[in-house]
Amino acid sequence: MAVRIDDTDRKILAELQRDAAQSLDEIAKNVSSSKTPVWNRIKKMREAKIIGQQTVLLDAEALGFEACFFVLIRTSEHEASWQAKFLKALRDRPEVQEAHRLAGDIDYILKVRVANARAYDKFYQALISEVRVHNVTALLSMEELKLTVALPL
Repeated sequence: MAVRIDDTDRKILAELQRDAAQSLDEIAKNVSSSKTPVWNRIKKMREAKIIGQQTVLLDAEALGFEACFFVLIRTSEHEASWQAKFLKALRDRPEVQEAHRLAGDIDYILKVRVANARAYDKFYQALISEVRVHNVTALLSMEELKLTVALPL
């Protein structure tokens, strides 16, 4: 059963997306409500899995992860066993920040964050030693123009 959300819920979600570390009092003030109803709404949305894992955004470059590659993968393998092996290989690699299965000519796209080209090659060699792929194309991001995980509420 889907949970209905109203304008106040959307305001709460927008506040949490803006800064999940702010206090309940701050959120309540910013959405023109009081603390208890806001807490109850947040709890309801967590239980409904509208609000998932809370985390902290780190500055990749400040931590030495200066290279971001978008990796396009084509495969001729589509069996469930290959897919399970591929998924495990992706989940076992912290360099993979995102992975998507696509419609069209490319089967998968990965967002891979590493220190440099040498680190990418090490990642690539490890990946292809575990799973067979038909073709891999790596595109180096020259500049990140926009980054957000916020949904347009």
